[in-house]
Amino acid sequence: MNFFDFHKTIIQSSADSLRKLSVFNPLTIHKKGTRSKALFALALVCFFWGTTWIASKEGVRHMPALQLAGIRQLIAGLLYVGFFLYKGAVLPKGKEWIPILVLSFLNFIMSNGLSTWGVKYISAGLGSIMGAIFPLWLVVIGLFISKEKLPRKALIGLLLGFSGVCIIFYEHLQDFLIPDFRFGIILSLIATWTWAFATLYTKKQAAHFNPYFSLGLQMLISALSLICFTGATGNAIPLSDIPWQSWAAIAYLVLFGSLIAFVCYLYALQNLPTEQASIYAYINPMVAVLCGWLVFNEKITIFITVGGAVTLLGVYLVNKAFKAIPPPEQPEPEGV
Repeated sequence: MNFFDFHKTIIQSSADSLRKLSVFNPLTIHKKGTRSKALFALALVCFFWGTTWIASKEGVRHMPALQLAGIRQLIAGLLYVGFFLYKGAVLPKGKEWIPILVLSFLNFIMSNGLSTWGVKYISAGLGSIMGAIFPLWLVVIGLFISKEKLPRKALIGLLLGFSGVCIIFYEHLQDFLIPDFRFGIILSLIATWTWAFATLYTKKQAAHFNPYFSLGLQMLISALSLICFTGATGNAIPLSDIPWQSWAAIAYLVLFGSLIAFVCYLYALQNLPTEQASIYAYINPMVAVLCGWLVFNEKITIFITVGGAVTLLGVYLVNKAFKAIPPPEQPEPEGV
């Protein structure tokens, strides 16, 4: 299967796979709901996943970022794994652990850990926009691993996406002389790259493990790694010294970012067209920018407004281009 097949399948198969989780949903969201309820659930997803950038930034203002990411992942991972074990899920065996370990490193240690660390040095709005461009990196990777011609709409989207990023950073050119800002940008870039590689690897390994039960296992493995790393390197503070602001941020990230928003997303997927449900990816950065302005007094300039809009338009065109490609046949992922 070539890269463009991967990209197409990633976009279209995720909704079908997620719908199969309805039997495990504690809120019995597999029961048919109304369109109005589904739209409300989607609105919650757009809001909560947008505000997680704000919660992360607030949390890392008072404690080491990687320690915060580790604690968040530990709590959420225990809840996910505990729930699936309660439902009778069987732990992976032998080689089934390999993709879980790889994705734990790419998805959580690198992508989630570094993006959380990044917002310590850059605005939450800027971090969210950088996180939203990861589909563009999928196309860039595809240029190197595929011999097929890039769809015209995808090429236009790619050019627009990176043009928007250039517009955003035009007003930050002087900021690149500031070591902390430069470091935050580098962290955020690496986070989007690893997310892109994790997306491709997930699709490649989809038939070899259950990706949703493994999500909790990935969180636990990453959490233990981050907690041990921060403790060994002296980049952690005693739990008793963590202020209430950081604990509140962690609680918000776990409850609303990892649990409630995910359940709402499943409900929206079950009752709305996939393309409509995926609109959250374009609204989240807007929510993050607005909330960053309200909470942290982050500036909303003409450059971030226009550049953000152009970037998201580019991402939209890239996704639209690959949705037009007929998906290849592919085996179903193994059940829990």
